[in-house]
Amino acid sequence: MLAVVPGGAIPTPGSATAGVLTLAAFLYLAAISVALAIIDVDTHTLPNRIVLPAYPVAAILLTSASLLGGDSARLIPAVIGCVVLFGLYMLMALAYPAGMGLGDVKLAGVLGLFLGWLGWGPLAVGAFSAFLLGGLFALLLLVTRRASRKSGIPFGPWMLAGAWLGIFYGEQIASGYLSLFGLA
Repeated sequence: MLAVVPGGAIPTPGSATAGVLTLAAFLYLAAISVALAIIDVDTHTLPNRIVLPAYPVAAILLTSASLLGGDSARLIPAVIGCVVLFGLYMLMALAYPAGMGLGDVKLAGVLGLFLGWLGWGPLAVGAFSAFLLGGLFALLLLVTRRASRKSGIPFGPWMLAGAWLGIFYGEQIASGYLSLFGLA
């Protein structure tokens, strides 16, 4: 919330604290994004010791920010994003275990939580962008013969890149896409 005062708006104590908590949540995501991307490229794993603590850290920081900022409605799409992305990735992992690891499934839930908290546009763009970016990279490797159809390519970095695309530009991309069809 902003309190309007002569000469402009100043943050109220609740909104300033909410802003700090939001910043802390996304800085935490940035830190683990770097670590997870490097580890996944190197070892083709997304360690539980990094991914699993992200659930309570994100839940506490984003819930606190929502409640202190007076915007508890953000929690609904955050939970939906977490559950839906986790579920979709789990279905893909079960359908083709060689193509999707459980680390990707666990990371999908974390990313769904953050993206959903930002809104439906960032969630949709972040989720779809992972497949678009990863697919383009895989196609490039195939065309340049640096990989075959059987090569294992870590997907975590593309999930993270897609999520950050959704975080920074998701609302604009989603609005632009919807306006192409006269829906925005």
